[in-house]
Amino acid sequence: MTAEDLAVLDAEFGAVCARIEPLFYRPESRAHARGYLRGLLAPLEKKNGWTIAEFTGAPEPKRVQRFLNLTPWDADRLRDLLVGYAMEHFADERAVLIADPTGFAKKGRKSAGVQRQYSGTQGLAPAPVGTGPHAVGNRWRHPHGG
Repeated sequence: MTAEDLAVLDAEFGAVCARIEPLFYRPESRAHARGYLRGLLAPLEKKNGWTIAEFTGAPEPKRVQRFLNLTPWDADRLRDLLVGYAMEHFADERAVLIADPTGFAKKGRKSAGVQRQYSGTQGLAPAPVGTGPHAVGNRWRHPHGG
């Protein structure tokens, strides 16, 4: 990835944040939303309050937790904004959405509801199955999840 690519991605991130920032009344909440979104997009091994807080430079997750638990915002309006963004940038009348159930390795010893089952990616193993939506269009494909 080149410096120009990073500049384009940073500008696009800023444009997305500019769309959603009006949902948050206080400047601090807008900054927390921007930082939280950066944390969700970051290549962190685990994404939780601690790791995202550390990634954004906070000494502890209290600010992130307070933002998530107490900041008022309109989830329906956020959904509408993000759907509008996706339609502007990814709409293709010939595109299809594919649901892809994929098994992935169980990590740890305390995963709820996980039992040995066959997974095409791992054989017979304790493997949870996650279904990820993937959009495929004429000129592009975009895995979104899974």
